[in-house]
Amino acid sequence: MQKVGKLLLKLLRKIKISSVFIFVFFTLALIIFYVTNYINESFSNITVDQLLYSLKSAEGTSSTIIYNGALYVLKHIWPIYLICVIFIILSKIFIKTKTYLNIYIKNKKFRINMFPIPIFLKFMFSVFLFYLSLNYVYTEFNLSNYFDSNRKTNLFNTYYTDPLNIEISTPKNKKNLIYIYVESLETSMLSNKNGGNFEKSVIPNLEKLAKENINFSFNDKLGGAINAYGSNWTVAAMVSSSAGVPLKIPIDGNLYAGYGSFLPGVYSLGEILEDNGYKNYLMIGSDANFGGRKDYFTYHGNYEIKDYNYAKEKGYIDDDYYVWWGYEDGKLFDFAKDELIDIAENNEPFNFTLLTTDTHFTDGYVEATCNTPYDYKYLNAYNCSDSMIGEFVNWLKKQDFYEDTVIVITGDHLSMQANITDMFDNNKYDRYVYNTYINSSVKTKNTRNRVFTTLDFYPTTLAALGFEIDGNRLGLGTNLFSDRQTLAEEIGMEKLDDELSKNSKYYNQRLLGDSYKELKKAVSS
Repeated sequence: MQKVGKLLLKLLRKIKISSVFIFVFFTLALIIFYVTNYINESFSNITVDQLLYSLKSAEGTSSTIIYNGALYVLKHIWPIYLICVIFIILSKIFIKTKTYLNIYIKNKKFRINMFPIPIFLKFMFSVFLFYLSLNYVYTEFNLSNYFDSNRKTNLFNTYYTDPLNIEISTPKNKKNLIYIYVESLETSMLSNKNGGNFEKSVIPNLEKLAKENINFSFNDKLGGAINAYGSNWTVAAMVSSSAGVPLKIPIDGNLYAGYGSFLPGVYSLGEILEDNGYKNYLMIGSDANFGGRKDYFTYHGNYEIKDYNYAKEKGYIDDDYYVWWGYEDGKLFDFAKDELIDIAENNEPFNFTLLTTDTHFTDGYVEATCNTPYDYKYLNAYNCSDSMIGEFVNWLKKQDFYEDTVIVITGDHLSMQANITDMFDNNKYDRYVYNTYINSSVKTKNTRNRVFTTLDFYPTTLAALGFEIDGNRLGLGTNLFSDRQTLAEEIGMEKLDDELSKNSKYYNQRLLGDSYKELKKAVSS
């Protein structure tokens, strides 16, 4: 051991500080480049807001995504280092003398050392690679727009409707709400004849539910909502559909989590229901801390959180049980049945919100009990999730509380699976967020050929419960049961998306509120 220690010490003495810097810059350049490639190849249409928010709020994330990312980087980096090592060894063996390049300029001779390569050139090369990798990130994620403080919008000043300043009439008969967020559920999974991209529906149960109940669509067939900017990942999607605002990270503070509040300036669906005597619940098979979901639902409606940690405490699963993001959807729906039976006995109106995970990218999670009719694992995950939801809705129909319960099933956002369009049976790439409203207290004939976003689900869900909204708009969302134009219809979807991507003083000061001040302190300190 002493000899080994002496050899290591001798080796370390020979290593120059400049060599360490060369290695560090070279390695960082490769890691940054291949991590960016991994994100681009694995995720579809990821935004810088989503990326930064997810990095900050990574607690509870699936180890699979991190593991796959690490494997991807190692897979591409190690051959480069192997080539470098082989080159160094061969050069030591076969090149015994120094090699120079002679350049003559006006009869003057300049001799440049070609081999061994000077330390200075190695250092400059590694720094240049590091710069190129950073520039690659800057370009790929369109950071120029993100850091452009001159891109400002008055969208919120003009169109935001504060629910606290609007008259909302409570129905005499308060119906329960069961809201099922299905991870990455989009209309592309439907059959061609009903507006999807497959000859035979990947999600036949959900397709049938949409046909037999209320489905809002962008065309004459079954369809769904557009993913607006700031609502294209799970927690942002849940915020947009329950509060009518996107989740935007301010330019001067990308650390939005754990500051004692979460969008304190918004008044959400959960809060309206709580103030009207409802008890709110959130049940998910993953850790609710991930993405700040626990913070949002706790601060906005005092939801009772029934997540992966709750399942262990309750004895639903063993302490060491962990698959995918926590536990699979088959268990989620089984546990939800037990919880709903107990909740229904309380004889008070309730809002029971569920979030599935089996259809999360990449490739989804296919449970052992699932059928596998497709060549793509991801499609099998959708097909199996559809079966579980169909069985769960059939179970709900047999319960005493069913007639007094509105069931809302929506996707949270579009799938971020990068190769999803490769799985389609046709070349049509219409992709919208799925929705269906079951047992709605109100009806409408204005369900087709609508241009709307998940922001509009907020007042629409409230209206389905029988609440009447003066003006039919809350936040930036419009009640789809009404005849009022959505914001996307009024100003155009392209303009709406562009304005949402800009910096808003109103959003930062009024909606982020005190938490925004904390962000600014954190950045300046």
